[in-house]
Amino acid sequence: MNWLYSFSSTEFIFIGLFIGLYILYVWRTFRLARQLNTAAWGVVPKFFLRGSYLTLLIIVLLGPSFGEAEDNLFTSGHDTFLLVDISRSMDASDVVPTRLERVKYDIQQLCDTLPADRFGLIMATQESFVLSPLTADHDALKQLMREVHTSASLTGGTDLCNAIGLARQKLLTDSSTYQSVRAIVLFSDGENFGPCERGELARLRSLGLPLITIGVGTETGASIKMGRDFIRDDNRQIVRSRLNRPFLQELARDGRGQYIEADPNGLYVNELAGVLRSLKGRIIDQHRVAVSTNKYYYFLIAALVLIALDLIVTIRTFRL
Repeated sequence: MNWLYSFSSTEFIFIGLFIGLYILYVWRTFRLARQLNTAAWGVVPKFFLRGSYLTLLIIVLLGPSFGEAEDNLFTSGHDTFLLVDISRSMDASDVVPTRLERVKYDIQQLCDTLPADRFGLIMATQESFVLSPLTADHDALKQLMREVHTSASLTGGTDLCNAIGLARQKLLTDSSTYQSVRAIVLFSDGENFGPCERGELARLRSLGLPLITIGVGTETGASIKMGRDFIRDDNRQIVRSRLNRPFLQELARDGRGQYIEADPNGLYVNELAGVLRSLKGRIIDQHRVAVSTNKYYYFLIAALVLIALDLIVTIRTFRL
């Protein structure tokens, strides 16, 4: 038999209190019996009865595990490229503190939620680039993410489909991903200034690479600071950046993926993690394991029966 928990001071305290109080009870009972010139051996059966269910309750607390059952354990790798829009529109503050800062924090949370997954980083700009290849070193990934700023985007515009194509290419040319569950996650406000060929999304579908889009921003939108002023259009009007939800939803639909909208509290990270976990892929490891389970309930039932018996059965303590 195995135990889930070791014998601790808690169990010693219970045993000590029981023995101490029962010794006091027996001493007082026999003392009173002597005064009454009678016998008090009726306390003995009760002592063994109560001692028995106390022992059973302590066994319940320790978590007895016995009996083995064999089960299949399946393991599959998960490789995901995270595409982060770093255009100037991601400096908008309709998501506190800014859209990009929110994404940076949420990606760190995602890494903590899925510690066994490999992630890669691609910065989505006019000319997208790989910031980090696929890696299981989440600490290094989070450090890189902290250093990301929109100033890395020199042209200001974003070609989201160029970043998607780059992620597809990297996933296909990396031989270590062949047996893994592969996916692409795009964090963006949906403002796209490049051509988006439907053939690219069709290739994702044929290759089984789901595209999950994360909408960052609000429909109300916000202006974008540039120094002491705001970004203005050719007519010197302040530009207001808004979430382009329909475009991101269309990308997710055509990419056989899912659209998720980022909420202010970052609760969507758990939803995203759940979607990535649910993706099915090829099994890269399978083996049988023997598992023992906690069988505390047998002892608990026995203890409850003895407690009921203690309450129901009356033993005469004194014989007068």
